[in-house]
Amino acid sequence: MLRLSALYRYPLKSARGEVLQGIGLDKLGLEGDRRWMLVDEASGRFLTQRAEAKMSQLSALWNASGGLTLSAPGHSAIDVALPGSDDDLRGVTIWRDTLRVPDAGEEAARWVSDFIGKPTRLVQVPLDRARTTQAGYGNDDDQVAFADGFPLLLIGEASLQHLSQAVGRPLEMLRFRPNLVIEGSEAYAEDGWKRIRIGDVEFRVVKSCSRCILTTIDPQTGERSADREPLATLQKTRAQADGAMFGQNLVNDSNGRLDVGMPVEILE
Repeated sequence: MLRLSALYRYPLKSARGEVLQGIGLDKLGLEGDRRWMLVDEASGRFLTQRAEAKMSQLSALWNASGGLTLSAPGHSAIDVALPGSDDDLRGVTIWRDTLRVPDAGEEAARWVSDFIGKPTRLVQVPLDRARTTQAGYGNDDDQVAFADGFPLLLIGEASLQHLSQAVGRPLEMLRFRPNLVIEGSEAYAEDGWKRIRIGDVEFRVVKSCSRCILTTIDPQTGERSADREPLATLQKTRAQADGAMFGQNLVNDSNGRLDVGMPVEILE
């Protein structure tokens, strides 16, 4: 039987992930997932581990007030309040998308600038300012927060085991930053799924996930692998026209709740 074996949320894009036992869903995927982002102060361009590997050591957790608590080695923790939907709007760019979103304020900016080592701002995207998903996939009204292209990423445990064997060493699931992990399937079975149901929520599988240099960063240490693994193996064994594929991007068709251990049903 297929079941949901793990849930991960990433409140701040490209920072450390949270391990969850249960979580609600809204129209942008897991509640609170990648709703915050760091941007270059001058350009508004988004920052990730691709260029700032130290972000793998940045912890960003939702706090009781609905805001964010930031912490990192050598830095005192800071609580950041959730800005209003129309507060101090800042123009930002993520890939080819430009949008205006609330800025988290000067105290947060000083903290993240000190951590990154250059002028940086912290921004947040409310539900009513979300982007549309990558054109050509899914429905025209599908939306996403600050994730690269789609609200959710799914990976099968057997797929990771197969890749680990091909690379020749164990690989951490968090290296690939999924939201949903499925056990009980064959390796890469998720490549053939089109629709699934977990609990009362149906999901559309809209696109394979093209992997990048971020997969070579150890999520525990922040160090890049000298042999470019596992990306090198993916480029040899999982290459398609759009890149080296691992995992599937999903869109949820309703709100609801997910809990680890729920059965997974393949609808199509």
